[in-house]
Amino acid sequence: SLSELRTGVGRPSKWQVTHNKAILFYFNILQCANPAVLINLQCPTTQLCVSKCPDRFATYLDMQYNYRYNKSYWEYYRQFCKPGFDNPRKVPRLMPPVTCVVCLCVSVLQRCFPDFITRNGTLTVANKTVFKDGLGKTRSVIDLRDAANGITSLLDAKEVGMKIFEDYANSWYWILIGLVITMVVSLAFILLLRFTAGVLLWLIIFGVIAVVGYGIWHCYWEFSTLRGKPYGDGDVTISDIGFQTDFRVYLQLSQTWLIFMISLSVIEAVIIIILIFLRRRVRIAIALLKEGSRAIGYIMSTLFYPIITFVLLAICIAYWAVTAVFLASSGDAVYKVMSTPDKCVYANLTCDPETFSQTNVTKVCPGSQCTFAFYGGESLYHRYIFVLQLCNLLVFLWLVNFTNALGQCTLAGAFASYYWALRKPQDIPSCPLFSSFSRAVRYHTGSLAFGSLILAVVQMFRIVLEYLDHKLKGAHNAFARFLICCLKCCFWCLEHFIKFMNRNAYIMIAIYGKNFCTSAKDAFFLLMRNVVRVAVLDKVTDFLLFLGKVLISGSVGVLAFFFFTRKIPVIQEEVPSLNYYWVPLLTVIFGSYLIAHGFFNVYAMCVDTLFLCFCEDLERNDGSPLKPFYMSPQLHRILRREQGSKLYAAS
Repeated sequence: SLSELRTGVGRPSKWQVTHNKAILFYFNILQCANPAVLINLQCPTTQLCVSKCPDRFATYLDMQYNYRYNKSYWEYYRQFCKPGFDNPRKVPRLMPPVTCVVCLCVSVLQRCFPDFITRNGTLTVANKTVFKDGLGKTRSVIDLRDAANGITSLLDAKEVGMKIFEDYANSWYWILIGLVITMVVSLAFILLLRFTAGVLLWLIIFGVIAVVGYGIWHCYWEFSTLRGKPYGDGDVTISDIGFQTDFRVYLQLSQTWLIFMISLSVIEAVIIIILIFLRRRVRIAIALLKEGSRAIGYIMSTLFYPIITFVLLAICIAYWAVTAVFLASSGDAVYKVMSTPDKCVYANLTCDPETFSQTNVTKVCPGSQCTFAFYGGESLYHRYIFVLQLCNLLVFLWLVNFTNALGQCTLAGAFASYYWALRKPQDIPSCPLFSSFSRAVRYHTGSLAFGSLILAVVQMFRIVLEYLDHKLKGAHNAFARFLICCLKCCFWCLEHFIKFMNRNAYIMIAIYGKNFCTSAKDAFFLLMRNVVRVAVLDKVTDFLLFLGKVLISGSVGVLAFFFFTRKIPVIQEEVPSLNYYWVPLLTVIFGSYLIAHGFFNVYAMCVDTLFLCFCEDLERNDGSPLKPFYMSPQLHRILRREQGSKLYAAS
């Protein structure tokens, strides 16, 4: 056995002289078949630096047997042993047991791998299909192959991670440029929306339809081209090639383009059907957006409020992360016994690394080690660290929801001050955003915190249910899985309902300054009295704003695609060398969508506030000199036209 070499797991020994030893030899390569290899990103066995890989198949027992007749066997075998180990006659049972072999190997990627050869359809190593591991146990070559595959998977995971990191290091500058372009385009889009809301929104709609239509045509063209190749990969399916780290391989399959084409066709059909049945409501939504653009035109500072929200959210995330790390690392370092034999009675028990070599554990469980497990202890505090982590998570959700609630109430107050100004813009107060923020912090903190706490508790229940669902995936209790699934669905609906009600409650808080429960009740009954408008106008507006986000992020994504794939001749030389062009591309697309989402959220909050104010205005005022409408004449004319068409249809 080579187990005398064991001095560390997953890394070369620190005392090794690595000069002229550039190849890595795995002491027990069979340990690399463990699924934990991909989790820990290391093979749990000693790794030696050698000058060349073994060129013969031998175990320690084989060496001892041949050593009796030829001393040269030991001279060859000792180069894979720890310097100073010079006892080829040592009895194996007095040494830690091991299942590894020195086998016929080849050097691949500076590592020693078994030299597999297929003979007559049978996998062999050194013309053998089975071998004894030195303890009398018969092992199959299949075990060696699984171990080699484990190392290959480990190398692939590390290689992909390093390449992705390298791509970010080479392209971060251009990623930032892409995100800045998104910010400029979003601001320009909003400014243009103030003057040409109807034209731009219809351009968005037909632009998205045209882009999706082009995508369908392109997918069909790629599908037909690959299908027409006589000796191509047109008939190969995704399941045939399995998972590949190079995603460009999938683009060579006709099935990939067929899936893309079907998905885009479904999206195109859904968009067209929605537009056909809701074309009148789209016009009303455009009118609301025009009114919203006028409000933002008078209160331009609201466009930059998402930056404040982003900073506050970053502080919340930092607080949660630091607290979680301190809780996880509090206490003393706990070490546990890691044993090579499967049936060691001391496995996973705590140990002291300083006195471990003097204990009875090394005798009862040869080859065992005292390794670091985690930080902890046996006190009452350490036993409840998990509960403290849950409390920390609840506080984090509470703070995040409170930050969002503060932003919604602040924006609602600013836009409400615009709506309830009888003469616009003369009666709009100065610094409406700052005034609204001050009122929200000074008078409405308790209401915002209470609404945020309700939402945080529901989200906490959802997280617990997700955890239970993950634990029950391997269970055979169908009723328990069904119950968890029903609870997840119910709490998902409850969370979205509470988010919707909180949003409208914060608007009522910003308008009247009442407490959360009263504002939520008033908002609920007001929405129920205008349920048709809420269901159509509000959602159509959200849909149009979503199309704007998709168009902006998609346009920037297309520009980034042509840039990173060197299809823009003017700046072709400036493109950095990349391993995977999709790494910066997906980063730019995702970041662009988040930036556009932040700016368009201001518009969405504006439209929701104006709509709720309009409903309240219609109920409290009748347009007479004593009770004049506060809405703009344009909005009043559009929405009254809708009522007139309904009365005409009824008559």
